[in-house]
Amino acid sequence: MDAFSRLTRRQFVSAAASATGGALLPDLPFAAAGPSPTVNAATRGQDESREKVKARIHPFPLTQVRLADGPFKEAMELDRRYLHALSSDRLLHTFRVNAGLPSSAQPFGGWEKPDCELRGHFTGGHFLTACALMYSSTGDTELKAKADALVAELAKCQKAHGNGYLSAFPEEFFDRLRNGVSVWAPFYTLHKIIAGHLDMYVHCGNGQALEVAEGMAGWVRHWAQSLSDEHMARVRLTEFGGMNEVLYNLYAVTGKSEYLELGNRFDDEHIFGPLAARRDELKGLHANTNIPKIIGAARGYELTGQQRYRDIAEFFWQAVTSARAYCTGGTSSGEHWTTDPGKLAAELTNETEECCCAYNMLKLTRHLIGWTADPRLADYYERVLFNHRLGTQNPEDGMMMYFLPLVSGYWKFFNSPENSFWCCTGTGVEEFAKLGDSIYFHDDDGLFVNLFIASQVTWPEKGLRLRQETNFPEQEGTTLVVEAEKPVEMAMHVRIPYWATRGGTVKVNGTALPVFASPSSYLTLTRVWKSGDKIEVSLPMSLHVSPLPDDETQQAMMYGPLVLAGRLGAEGLTKDLIYGGYNPVPKGDPAPAPTITANPKDPLGWIEPVPNQALTFRTVGQPRNLTLVPLYKLFGERYAAYWKVNSKSLI
Repeated sequence: MDAFSRLTRRQFVSAAASATGGALLPDLPFAAAGPSPTVNAATRGQDESREKVKARIHPFPLTQVRLADGPFKEAMELDRRYLHALSSDRLLHTFRVNAGLPSSAQPFGGWEKPDCELRGHFTGGHFLTACALMYSSTGDTELKAKADALVAELAKCQKAHGNGYLSAFPEEFFDRLRNGVSVWAPFYTLHKIIAGHLDMYVHCGNGQALEVAEGMAGWVRHWAQSLSDEHMARVRLTEFGGMNEVLYNLYAVTGKSEYLELGNRFDDEHIFGPLAARRDELKGLHANTNIPKIIGAARGYELTGQQRYRDIAEFFWQAVTSARAYCTGGTSSGEHWTTDPGKLAAELTNETEECCCAYNMLKLTRHLIGWTADPRLADYYERVLFNHRLGTQNPEDGMMMYFLPLVSGYWKFFNSPENSFWCCTGTGVEEFAKLGDSIYFHDDDGLFVNLFIASQVTWPEKGLRLRQETNFPEQEGTTLVVEAEKPVEMAMHVRIPYWATRGGTVKVNGTALPVFASPSSYLTLTRVWKSGDKIEVSLPMSLHVSPLPDDETQQAMMYGPLVLAGRLGAEGLTKDLIYGGYNPVPKGDPAPAPTITANPKDPLGWIEPVPNQALTFRTVGQPRNLTLVPLYKLFGERYAAYWKVNSKSLI
């Protein structure tokens, strides 16, 4: 059995340390990096008095976290380059045309084509959100100026409509929705546009963006006010994204109760009822239509304190991660949950795992981490982040994937820069703009290190900065270095992940401590911290298998949190097969993967590390031996993530 799925009990292990401090470093400024303190306050996204639930721990604002050199910073910089490269006039074209304003720009293609019913979701929504997040993550004032200018032009489009409406498609789409006539997903698109503007206010302090968002919400309120609850239930049968979440967030920022009430109208009782009763009735549902609804429930819990919302969110998370997720932590096949819980063996295809689902499951998980401080949630977050998010951006040009195929013999398939704009392109540019948002959390008394990513976090209230120096996962551990204005007593909580089954060690200022912690727990070090104090944590990784729940002969091999992929070669793969346009599904036939023969007495014996090559393994004792590397590192060739294992007895 996969060690991850065996974790059923939260464990907290605390160790008090009182080692002597290291040499003091010169005093450093400890104001948060990036935007001004005013914008930092907005970054928190709400007036604290509107939060009815006190979180156990809080994530640090993006303005207080900076990535250091490593794969995550490289991914962020590729994303930033792409955001800079997109033409503003081309992004605005369909909005201007729809508002009756002149435009001579060449329209973009794919899902932003002038005849695509989802047009505008990327330009007015994902793009603005990504720019706002990138500004908080990097302080890129040029990108902020580009996004501010886009907001100003979109505000002109809204003014031309005269009633608060803003979209790249006509209001007639909503007439079709009201009348039950087929239409793609107009509220899904409006959600993205409102969220993009709200994020520009929250992260960039753009007051005009908030005005636009409120104008759009006012239009939605007017549109929905004459509809009965039964009629709204029919409207909700068409994908509407996270309309409840964004309206709740608008309430949190403004304090206007009408947004809270309007958000309630997008609560989908057809989905919420069974989840509140702890019933998994997800079979047959479109996965990413429904995950955003649950994020809305999570936000509803935080703003109203209604326990039912929390019950819905927590049971949904448990249902998906325990019985509807693959080795990567991702979920869905062909965009849907097509089976009963735990029936995944027949679901491996070239459309297994939609990337939007992974993005939204991470958003949901982040809420739950704040409520509970449960390290198992951070275990899941790490698994998805490394395997399904980092591994779905092309390291050559920053392009994104739609599906992460898990059937053997396929390859990674990316959007084109100007002729795709899939939903997963949008969530992708957001994801890689906010990679620092869940590394560090805090409560009133201590700091939580949840992810092992080279970075630093600044905590002005404590006069403290923590620098994380690591080359994880090539390095099996991390080093934490303290910089402090003056000595400060506090707790440092370092997550000991589920995969650390071989134990580990911790040193403070070079002195080994006779303590550690169990897998899926926090190692807590409480002391007076001074500048120069150093914590060195060793986390040995090991091989383990992750079988499909209904067929343990289909196994993924993992090393620590990493899914290992077998290299099947690049024969026949051309650029046309690696990059797509409108259609996000890779074309072509898969290459066969060999069946693995395993000794039932040594189920891990068919794989061994390659000497002097980090994170590289090879099969042994097979008719055809192959090399395995982390899935997130493999591009431009076919691969196998799951293997058919021939063994009389499985672990």
